[in-house]
Amino acid sequence: SACLVGSEMCIRDRNWYLDCGKDSDVVISTRIRYARNFENYKFNIKDRLEAKKVELEVKEKLPSIGYNLKFCKMEDIDDLTKLSLLEKNIISPECAMDKNKLCSILINDEENICIMLNEEDHLREQIFGSGLDLEGTFNLAKEVDEKIENLFKIAKNKKYGYLTSCPTNVGTGMRASVMVHLPGLTKTGNIRKILNAISNFGLNIRGIHGENSNTSGDMYQISNKQTIGIREEEIIKNLKIITEKIVEQEREARKLLTKNKIELEDTLYRSYGILSNCKKMSSEESRKLLSDVKLGTDLGIIEELNDSKVLKMYLYTKPANLQKYIGRELSAIERDIKLSLIHISEPTRQA
Repeated sequence: SACLVGSEMCIRDRNWYLDCGKDSDVVISTRIRYARNFENYKFNIKDRLEAKKVELEVKEKLPSIGYNLKFCKMEDIDDLTKLSLLEKNIISPECAMDKNKLCSILINDEENICIMLNEEDHLREQIFGSGLDLEGTFNLAKEVDEKIENLFKIAKNKKYGYLTSCPTNVGTGMRASVMVHLPGLTKTGNIRKILNAISNFGLNIRGIHGENSNTSGDMYQISNKQTIGIREEEIIKNLKIITEKIVEQEREARKLLTKNKIELEDTLYRSYGILSNCKKMSSEESRKLLSDVKLGTDLGIIEELNDSKVLKMYLYTKPANLQKYIGRELSAIERDIKLSLIHISEPTRQA
């Protein structure tokens, strides 16, 4: 995995986003996020002096938090690295862009823990896991959050719970989410019905980068809407029940598709063929074709690949991570050309 030291990245062997977890044919990843604020500072800081005070207090107590977290000021990280973290969904678009130069992050070597400082809230604690792992990810998130609450004076109210910059996060301040891949429901024409049903159960359905982002490659992020008047454990339980139903429905849709085996194999292998033989390709086109290739691999139709190779392809065909894999900045046309080569070679290192 990559740990940030200034604008440098250290190379390690493995990250959570390259691992195949439980139900990873449908559920790509799990995330738990806590929004927390300090009692003694204004919420939603816009002033650099105030932001600096938050930074200093956190840096002073960083060793006591543990987990080998490292402090990185966003303005000291190069643009390519910022975009690579965004593409991995480790930081938010607001944190990556940070025009006011207020944001910092605490991140560990494995990149499964990333705490954003001075984004919308003073702290956005994020814990990530592979596949469907709501309980395990939640347990680690609680552990991190309890350490932080023991070290800092966190803003909360007896009646309302934790206080946040946005009213929709007040209460637990927790967002539990899963990233799911739903090509079967899309191809059978049932995706809209399923997404409407999810919304009716009190959950949000968003694009891969969360609020206000578009869906891409049949990927959707599903998270809880309610944060107040509900226990954290209940949020986890509800999301798990709905996610397991979605997994069931997606697998049923895939079974339906296999009834017309020749048509399905033709569609999936056409996508694989384009990826394997094209001379240049846009990132967006790549994402659409990769959705078919992942489906084909998960169904055992495309035997030339495995889950690990597909995950690497998903990572290294994203513009910033592609450039990190190649080892230099590329123009748009160079990216389109190099991207086509990634599909026929097997990435063996991380960048």
